[in-house]
Amino acid sequence: MAPVTRTDGARCVLKINFPEPEAEQEPDALEHWDAVGAVALLAHDPDRRALLVERCEPGDQLWSLPEDEANRIGANVLLRLWRPPATGHPFRLLVDEALSWAEQIPREWEAYGRPFERQLVDEAVGFLEESLPSAGEAVVLHQDFHGGNVLRSERGWLAIDPKPLVGEREFDAASLLRDRRDELAQDPAAGHRIRRRLDELSSLLAVDRERARGWGIAHALVWGVSREGCDHQMVACARWLSEA
Repeated sequence: MAPVTRTDGARCVLKINFPEPEAEQEPDALEHWDAVGAVALLAHDPDRRALLVERCEPGDQLWSLPEDEANRIGANVLLRLWRPPATGHPFRLLVDEALSWAEQIPREWEAYGRPFERQLVDEAVGFLEESLPSAGEAVVLHQDFHGGNVLRSERGWLAIDPKPLVGEREFDAASLLRDRRDELAQDPAAGHRIRRRLDELSSLLAVDRERARGWGIAHALVWGVSREGCDHQMVACARWLSEA
């Protein structure tokens, strides 16, 4: 990712994505959102996986704000992003990913040597298997919506770097619920802080608290544990959510 200036003087960002499934539909998501709540997509070269996007200036991250204020702003951005996909959309489905995760979580937990209690694994898998038949309205989701991916611009606060899926809104609170993990690791009241986030975000986003909590646990374990390693801060967030 690099700042660039076009021949017409417009200040932009050039981004080259890695060849990975999670990022391959970023340009489709930006095109779908059409600069509402997210940076504008100015050009796209799919052969090179290259995107030219609007540059956010001054570019402050949402992390620069106190948490309560950041949560309110982040919720407002998410509400602007959440719109149903077009017919024949290219996005991967949350329901398909969740079925895969239900198999992946216990497999990776075993492969890495059972690095934490089985109860968390069972809770995550149980949620994934039981919640899908009752999923809510499907919208285009960001999936990686944390404070580092929301920037201040002249147009307000905008999302960047989506890893889009199509599924229910409750899922998209997962990254905010486990955000600021370095701070949480030093906070003796981290569990209370996570529970407060869950209550606040569920209210601000008008989503089901228990489904948001379930997605938060499952997604933390999916992104936090593999046979290559275990992110113990991610697991701690899953544990705090389990107790929330």
